[in-house]
Amino acid sequence: MSYIWREGNDVELLINGEAYFPAVFARIRAAQKQVLLETFIIFEDKVGNELQQILIEVASRGVEVQVMVDGYGTADLSAPFVAAMTSVGVKLHMFDPKPKILGYRTNMFRRLHRKIIVVDGEEAFVGGINFSADHLADFGPMAKQDYAVRVTGPIVVDIHRASLDLFRQNREGGRPRRSLPAMQGLPRFTGDARMRVAIRDNDLHPTDIERQYLQAIRSANYRLVIANAYFFPGYRLMRELRNASRRGVDVTLILQGQPDMPWVRACAKLLYNYLLRDGVSIYEYRERPLHGKVALVDQEWATVGSSNLDPLSLSLNLEANLIIRHPPFNQQLHQHLKELVAEKCQQVSLETAMRGSWWRAPLTVMCFHFIRRFPSMAGQLPAHVPMMKLLRPHLEPANDASAEPELQLNQEKTS
Repeated sequence: MSYIWREGNDVELLINGEAYFPAVFARIRAAQKQVLLETFIIFEDKVGNELQQILIEVASRGVEVQVMVDGYGTADLSAPFVAAMTSVGVKLHMFDPKPKILGYRTNMFRRLHRKIIVVDGEEAFVGGINFSADHLADFGPMAKQDYAVRVTGPIVVDIHRASLDLFRQNREGGRPRRSLPAMQGLPRFTGDARMRVAIRDNDLHPTDIERQYLQAIRSANYRLVIANAYFFPGYRLMRELRNASRRGVDVTLILQGQPDMPWVRACAKLLYNYLLRDGVSIYEYRERPLHGKVALVDQEWATVGSSNLDPLSLSLNLEANLIIRHPPFNQQLHQHLKELVAEKCQQVSLETAMRGSWWRAPLTVMCFHFIRRFPSMAGQLPAHVPMMKLLRPHLEPANDASAEPELQLNQEKTS
């Protein structure tokens, strides 16, 4: 399926779990017909437990509830947690589940990294926020800074179809999955934002998100801001960032300064010298881990979604971003990022980045080419078509009454 620009949409920026979870939970509670939910992570914490109870509530009154989680990111849900949902009709699917080998999961590549919720085909949420308590400030110093959007209008039909397509494309036991019905017609106009869906998959849309970034960077006239959690783009993106700065565009990168995974910052820092020499401004966000994936160009273009600018997101994972042309939204996002830079970031100077460059330069070249080629190697080890399984927990009686029930993943019977 190809995606086109849709006129007449409304968009709301949701910053962090404090804004996102109440909005999502309230809309799901009000569902009348259908809830489609895709996410990388659901944890059994206060956020995951609240989501579970809401899904149980709406499924119990006859709403169709389809949930898809990733087999790597959401691999440890307990049998009672799953059984409570599936027993009332929630269809809980796991994308590409794989057993552990020597205690390690083998499905860390080709992950379902998208975060999409569509309710009744009328309202959708797209962004980078998982269903876990670490997206709330009261989690502590490692709480994540992240973003999502709530949208209504004609764009929802494309988001809905993108989600349905993922269910339809996957196979289980070699049999095609039952088709879920698509929306009929376009929703009414609700605003004046122009939008399009950009997804990345390993089939028809392998470079769509990267291509949207490249087009936007090339079109920039005076302002370009990218806030991205895992920054290690390919040479084309790096070159266009430098070219934009050389022609006078104010290019600002907001990257992790307090990452949840230290190697992320180490990889990004390998590129600092290359960018800073041509006038790109780099700021490290220091208050807590940056998990966002947002960008804006000039006064109109912006994007919010799940895709990082790294090899996993650009070459392997299933990702989803919204491209938004709407000056008020662009200005709101720009004002927020401007405040983030002024209050919670530290600028990286060229002098700092140049320290140790005599030994770091060869390491940068080796690491850059290895990491950029790694996805193609990982795509062949192992080479397989990701499958999706419907979780059907069976609580087997144990010899020891105190033992935990075993969660068995059985293949869905399709007609």
